[in-house]
Parts: sequence; C-alpha cells; structure tokens
Amino acid sequence: MNRAPDTVKHQIYPARYLTASPTWFTWNKLTAADIHALRTERGFEGQNVYFHLNHPIRFIRLVAPVVAIDDINPKYTILTLDDGSGATIEVKIVRLAAAVAQGSTRRSNTEVDNTTIRSTLGTFEVLIDGAPVDIGTVIKAKCTISTFRQVRQLELQRVSVVRDTNEEARAWAELAEFKERVLAKPWSLTEQEMKEIDESIRAERSKEREREMKRKEVDAKNKEKRRRHDEKAERRRRREEVDMAVGALL
Repeated sequence: MNRAPDTVKHQIYPARYLTASPTWFTWNKLTAADIHALRTERGFEGQNVYFHLNHPIRFIRLVAPVVAIDDINPKYTILTLDDGSGATIEVKIVRLAAAVAQGSTRRSNTEVDNTTIRSTLGTFEVLIDGAPVDIGTVIKAKCTISTFRQVRQLELQRVSVVRDTNEEARAWAELAEFKERVLAKPWSLTEQEMKEIDESIRAERSKEREREMKRKEVDAKNKEKRRRHDEKAERRRRREEVDMAVGALL
C-alpha cells in the first residue's frame, strides 16, 4: 500500500462521527512499521486514538515472530516482534499482582486469559495456551496502542500462536487485503450520513434524559416509602413506650 505523504491533510472528523469509521471497532491489520507511522491529532490527545490518513485506529492485529522476551519487572513482560516491515515493536504483557492472581479464578496470572508468566528461581517462561513461547515463535497479537517515552508500544489483549506457514501466509494475505480495501484511501461521510448520526445522538440523549427522570422518580418513591415506614415504626415505638410506662404504674 502506498502511504500518503505526511504533508497531505485529510479531513479528521469530530469524535462523535468516529464510530462510523470502518476502523473504529476493528482489529486493524497493520505491520510494525505502519504502527510506528500512525499519527496523533489535536483534540484526541491522551485518548489512545491514532490516525492513518484520517482513519482512527484504536485496535491492532499484528502477526510476527518473537525476537526478544524481556522480564521487565513483576508487573510487565515485553515481547519484541519483528515482522520484516523494517521496524520492530514491543508488545507489553500486563501481569497480575501475586495476591490477585492467587485469589482469582482465572487460569492466567496476566490480563490475557490464555497467557501465563512462569517465573521461578532460574526459570522464566511466557506460555500461550500452555505452550512456551520461544525466540522465533510466530504469534497473532491483538493489542491496544500506547506510547512509552515517545515510542509507540502495544499492550496485549488477545493472542494465539501461528501454528504453520499456511496460517502465516493467510494472515499476510488478510493484511494485504485489508490495507487495500480499507486503509489505502481516506474514509468519508456524506452530509446525509452526518445528519443521521447527529439525529441518532440527539435521540439517544433524549432517551437518557428520560431514563434519568424515571430513575429520579423511582428514587423519590422509594425515599417516600422509607419515610412512611420509618414514621410508622416511630409511632409504634412511642405507643409501646407509653404502654410500658402505664404498665409500670399499675
């Protein structure tokens, strides 16, 4: 796919329209070099939303062999991937605190269900679906994007091991097809589509206001019921006190 020059400006739609983008809810198939080339845009700082052309990118699918495994600290493990695109990228695995992992019903001690870190004296392993990950293991990683010390980084959300060259070839074919079909050109909305989105947003806000009013009405009714119950209980308590006082005088 030919990348548009950085000097070319494409329309960046306001945030309310981004859910209509073909990339918003998708595990976007990119290479490591593509990920490093993603841009930030004014107005989206700190939201982990990046852009290719004008496509908003939040989720990444990357297929690549592992070239380094680093036990950074008790919280993070880093896999470095090299897909041959001219750049490598780090994928961060977030580990659960020991107390949390021991008290959890999860089968994993990381935030990824099928990924486990085995760390004992003299032994350190990353396991995916119970199988150890070695240098050269090809994985299919689904990640969110972050930046660490001004360098793009990925945070692992889902992962599987690519078992053979046929599966790897299919993944590369999917990557090429996705880039040609979706990412090769900017996405756009017609005036009518933007109008429909605006109307949908207004309708949802109206429904939310109605739901909030109903919640307040229910809360008010429950509060009144509790008040009446408490008043009734207080009257009963006073009658009992009077009866006890009268009984004591007899």
